[in-house]
Parts: sequence; C-alpha cells; structure tokens
Amino acid sequence: MDLDTTDWSGEGAFTQTLIDAVRGLGQVTFLRVEDARSSRTDVDYNFISNEVFVRFRTRDAVRRAKVLGLLPVTRTVAEPVMTVTGLEQALGRLDEVGPPDYADEGMLQYLRTERIVPPYQTRGYKLVELVRVYEVGTPPRGDDDV
Repeated sequence: MDLDTTDWSGEGAFTQTLIDAVRGLGQVTFLRVEDARSSRTDVDYNFISNEVFVRFRTRDAVRRAKVLGLLPVTRTVAEPVMTVTGLEQALGRLDEVGPPDYADEGMLQYLRTERIVPPYQTRGYKLVELVRVYEVGTPPRGDDDV
C-alpha cells in the first residue's frame, strides 16, 4: 500500500491508529493523510482535524450493453473491491477503531476527546480529534454538505 503523509503534521493519536488499521486491510492500495484547515489551539483545548483519503483495489468486471439499442457490446471496466460503506464495516469490527460517529456513502467521521494533564500542572486541557475519511476521486464536499 502507498502511504502519503507529506501534508500531515503527525498530530493525532487516533489518526495514527486509523492509519495502522487501514494499512492492515488488503483492499486499500493508497492512503493520503492531510491536516485539515480547521485545526486550532486554545488555552483550554486543542482541536486537531485530519482528513484521510483512500483508494481501493480494483478488479476487472465484464459489462454487456447495446449500442444504439441494437448492437451488443462487451466492455471490461475496473470496479473497486470495497466501498466506503464496506470500509465502515471493516473498521467497525476492530476494537481499536470501532464504528464511526457519522457515516454516509461518501464519508466516515470519527470524533475522539481526551483530557490531557501534563506533569506538574494542576489544570490540563481537552484534546479533541476529528478525522474524516473519504475515497480518492470523489467530488469535494462543501461545509454545508455535512
């Protein structure tokens, strides 16, 4: 599997867990991880947002059709062996990942929160990590689509 992390800062423990889980699936051939622009830090919390893009392995399938309604034609097309819904089911069976907090046919969304108390501090901060998983090649989604 080809892994591209050039646009990812490396922040997000759950994102790393998700990457490791997807790498174990034989149906995924490409994985790209990027920092999303909505990440931010404040005194009381850190909000990490990452986007993961996957490309599924394909297989050749024979499709029969008629040209002009008369002539039979056979075409070979490449179809993915897995969909985002299938990825949701595969990741949902893993204890370290589990089911997504939101899912539709084009995206999986995970939201994880954790309280961090560094040594020698009485007050910690909340770490909020949002990870969205998309299939490579799907049209971009606007903020109003979610």
